[in-house]
Amino acid sequence: MKAVILHGPDNYPNNYEVMDIPKPVCGDEEILLHMRAAALCGTDKRIFTGAKTKGVRKDSVVGHEICGEIAEVGKNVQGFSVGEHVSIANVIPCGHCPACLSGRENACMNRKAIGYEFNGGFEEYVLIPKICIESGNVVKLPEDVSFEAGALIEPLACCIRGLRNTGTGFNDTVLIIGAGPIGLMHLQLSLIAGAKKVIVSELDAEKREIAKKLGATRVVDSSKEDLAAIVAEETNGTGVDRIVMAIGITGLVNSTLQLAKKGGTVCLFAGFPKGKTAEIDPSIIHYNELNVTGSTAYKRIDYLQAADMVKAHKIDLDAIVSAKFTLDEFREALDLHMSGKALKVVIVNQ
Repeated sequence: MKAVILHGPDNYPNNYEVMDIPKPVCGDEEILLHMRAAALCGTDKRIFTGAKTKGVRKDSVVGHEICGEIAEVGKNVQGFSVGEHVSIANVIPCGHCPACLSGRENACMNRKAIGYEFNGGFEEYVLIPKICIESGNVVKLPEDVSFEAGALIEPLACCIRGLRNTGTGFNDTVLIIGAGPIGLMHLQLSLIAGAKKVIVSELDAEKREIAKKLGATRVVDSSKEDLAAIVAEETNGTGVDRIVMAIGITGLVNSTLQLAKKGGTVCLFAGFPKGKTAEIDPSIIHYNELNVTGSTAYKRIDYLQAADMVKAHKIDLDAIVSAKFTLDEFREALDLHMSGKALKVVIVNQ
């Protein structure tokens, strides 16, 4: 079968290749998944360039936003059948570390994950291990949910975790910095949560148009418009209730904090470059009593709720998919993803 093999963190773009490898053998307590869609994300960008190495094995298959069709079921596996459509919650918490015991399984200190410790989605067939099945991380989907949308349940679950940390709710005014896939998911979730206004700041014109179509109250090109003045106009000078930074640019953190109202919350949702620091005026946080939070991964309840939203067609994930490629076209797909010109790039496998 075809697979994208990552040889190591160095020498990008020559550190991976599409090649034929043996098809996995499904054990008695495993599921063999026919990958039908596996999406690229910002973390994959950091993995392929060597900026992220934790949990990533040499000569392995990465890709953690996965959806497919069950090809084989081990004889000891109950509750699943060949042909069923499923998505995979890739993060498997240990359940007994201090983070898990305090209710933060998303920050598990010993977590394992598909696409890291186990081979991921950028291959024709993915072996789903016993630990993943027993943890309830294989989620059935109806056939009216596209495989592409199924793959995007994983980042949606991350956004739900971010929404909980941000506390967005009824009648809030929300500002989202960045209208990439994550920003557009946060836009839709904020509206579902009851936000009265969602302002989206984004430099790319096409992404601003998609944000408009998905319900943004106002879109802003901060390279040509005064974002602070627009926020003041939209909030009668008070500032916004909630801010989500969906782009990891450290130089924007301090100016973003200034846009929150007194007592507001700022979620630094995006992954920021390792070793890069932000210069922050702490008096902004102190005198305005701001809540500044982060967000990492998701809990299984976040994933299950994300899946339920997708199954009920309460959120549009297909609108975020901008390009599809086959495994043979992976280099072209990754190049487009790296360019930042596309929204979601998805690898599909018929």
